[in-house]
Amino acid sequence: MVVAFTFVYFFVYLTDERGLPVAQAGLISGIGGVGMVVGNFTGGWFGDRSGHRRVLLAGSLIGGAGVLALPFLPVELLYVVPPLSQYAGGCVRAATGALVAVSVPEGARRQGFAVHRFAGNAGFTVGPPLGALLIAHTSYTWLFVIDGIGTLIFAGYAARILPARGAARTGADRAEAKEGPRQGVFATLRERPTVLVLLVAILLTDLVYRQQYSTLPVDLDRHGLGTGVYGWLLAINGGVILLLELPATLALRDRAPLRIIGSGLLLVGAGCAVLALGTGLGTAVAMMLLLTAGEILYKTPATAYVADHAPAHVQGRFQSLYSGVSVSGVVLSAPLGGALYSVAPGLLWPVCAAVAGAAGCLVLAAGRGRARQPSAAVPAAVAAGGTVAGPDLETGSPARRTSG
Repeated sequence: MVVAFTFVYFFVYLTDERGLPVAQAGLISGIGGVGMVVGNFTGGWFGDRSGHRRVLLAGSLIGGAGVLALPFLPVELLYVVPPLSQYAGGCVRAATGALVAVSVPEGARRQGFAVHRFAGNAGFTVGPPLGALLIAHTSYTWLFVIDGIGTLIFAGYAARILPARGAARTGADRAEAKEGPRQGVFATLRERPTVLVLLVAILLTDLVYRQQYSTLPVDLDRHGLGTGVYGWLLAINGGVILLLELPATLALRDRAPLRIIGSGLLLVGAGCAVLALGTGLGTAVAMMLLLTAGEILYKTPATAYVADHAPAHVQGRFQSLYSGVSVSGVVLSAPLGGALYSVAPGLLWPVCAAVAGAAGCLVLAAGRGRARQPSAAVPAAVAAGGTVAGPDLETGSPARRTSG
């Protein structure tokens, strides 16, 4: 994530360095965003069939090579290579989630995903400022070259340190491996209605959450709060997450996940409701604090909840569905929010508050009467001193249990 700064400056690169019209740059960027979302939705399908480790490595190689080639491409190929590169990056994101899910014991998945998010957020906190320095002191070309080379180095590092087998496998997964014909992903989802409700709620909330990257800076500027204020708001978001997400995850690891997730979604809605009172410095800071608190509460537990309720043979596809809905706002939030804001600016934040609030209520209602959550204990064989072989991360096939 330290070197994943290209997408932040891609639009500016197209209009500044390449001299493309804003409409053409927007079209190229939009196609790339679609590629990234589709990659998130499909990466787990490949992983379930060929192995999540292979998808991560292949996606990193394709993505890194695509970024490395960007400054040397003719304009015609900018409609093809960046979307392919972002598609590969989306597949990597889905594969990474699946690797965490299949490698970490059930009761520790929240902590595992929290550590993963911490690392990603820490890297992204450093990356964009480094990218800005590169642009200021060298050129856009070096921005893409360093990003591409860094991604290829990551692929080589991952190939070396990622084992072919995960660290642990649950008893339920081992029992499932002995069963006969397996259900498809959609039949499996129908048997898990709370997962379906959660996916719908996350999709709705992401449309609201990502307004901070599109309509929020426009609204701040309209009310006399410039780019500097917006930058500080994003810094508040990143800083609070880095400080509090891991401790919060540990403190709440034994609490019912749907209650935590639903509360987080309500906090996102509350942040928008505060801004609906009036856009000013105080309400903007309060909005960002509430939005960040909601993000801390819902993102990690939601990812772990989907993983905990996925049978082993569709773990990648479950993670792809979650990854896909959780980034759908990248494509949908700006046009939807922008259209509403252009017609009725005063309605944007009340509507966002209502949408996120409704999503939170859906999740809380789904969790009512389902207070159970996955056991916090590791598999019995591991606790007893034995070892449990994990799934084969190259082939996706189950592995044998061995006694310690």
